[in-house]
Formats: sequence, C-alpha cells, structure tokens
Amino acid sequence: MFGVFELETWRTRLFGSCIIIASMFKLSLGPDAHLAHIEPYHAPELHALIKTSYNHLREWSNWLKDPDRLLENTEEWIAKNCANYGSGHGYEIGIWHGDRMAGQIGYNYFDNNDRRTEIGYWLGKGFQGKGLITRSCGALIDNAFNNMNINRIEIRCGTENLKSRSIPEKLGFKLEGIARESEYLHDRFIDLAVYAILAAEWSRSDS
Repeated sequence: MFGVFELETWRTRLFGSCIIIASMFKLSLGPDAHLAHIEPYHAPELHALIKTSYNHLREWSNWLKDPDRLLENTEEWIAKNCANYGSGHGYEIGIWHGDRMAGQIGYNYFDNNDRRTEIGYWLGKGFQGKGLITRSCGALIDNAFNNMNINRIEIRCGTENLKSRSIPEKLGFKLEGIARESEYLHDRFIDLAVYAILAAEWSRSDS
C-alpha cells in the first residue's frame, strides 16, 4: 500500500539525497489521478496497457516495435527502470487514473554539467482528454527547477503529433525550432519540434 506524501515531501524523498523504498512514493495530481513508481508487481498491468494500446502508441513511439512482445520484456524493462531511480540516470514514473495505470512520464536524461533535462510521456488508449499529461508534466517541471538545480527543460515532439505538441504549448514552453529528420520512426525519418523552458521563465509563468 502506498503512503501519501505532500508535494514538498515527495520532492525531497524522490530526488534528494535521502533514499526511500520505492513503494512508499505516491504523488496526488488531484482527486482522480496520481503518480507513483513503477514496480515489478506492476508488470502485468503495464504489459496489458501497452498491448491494448499498441496501435495507438506505435504511431509516435519508436520504442514500440513488436506487437507480440512478451510479459518478460516488460519485466526486464521495469527492472532496468527501477535501477535508475536515484542513480543520476533518466527514469520513468507511472501515471494512474483512479486505480488504473494510464501511462508513463519521466526524465529522459540528466545533464549535470549544463543543468538540463528532457521530459517524455505517453498515455494509453482511452485516457486522453483528462489533463493527465499536463498535470504530470507540471509536477516534474516543478521538481526539476525547485529541487534539482535544473535550468533548462526540453520536450521534443513529432511535428505532426499535434496532441503531444499541445502539452508544452499549454505549459508556456517556447518553440525553439525544428530538428529535421531527427528521429527514425519505424520506417521513416521524422522532424521534431523542439520546445524548451528555462527556470526563470517557469517561475514567472507559475507565479
């Protein structure tokens, strides 16, 4: 059973020098949703979400290639992701709507020298239109700027992926340019819209 923490406690325990048991982490996004660590016992639920949302996710996900992926593949990914918690490497967190896993969000990497990171996310089929990604992004942005000494956060989206692009636009990110043929998606190169926000800009927009 998850313990419920206030936002300040979550920030300190998840990203600070203090190490806690992953199953203790839960952050409310409102009465209908929360973020939590993805743990080994979540494998069947995550695997089912990916399988049932395969066609929906694959359109813009270059990591999703095999419609017949096995539960063991999901278990292996979770083990690697758990090892990244608190390691200084990027990692993913689960998004829940009610008691159902809805998707994932995370920091793709951390560049400590340049104090920057990138946020990535996806939602399963049927969970769009509930504000889940916008709220989840807001929580990760708050944490990165207020507790991790990050100065710059990027979000990169396929130029034709209008739903994904709407997230950074809602949150006040600036479109800095188009990275041409920057990602190989299944059988073709696609252009990526590069959005970014700086710590000072988030402070102003969040005040």
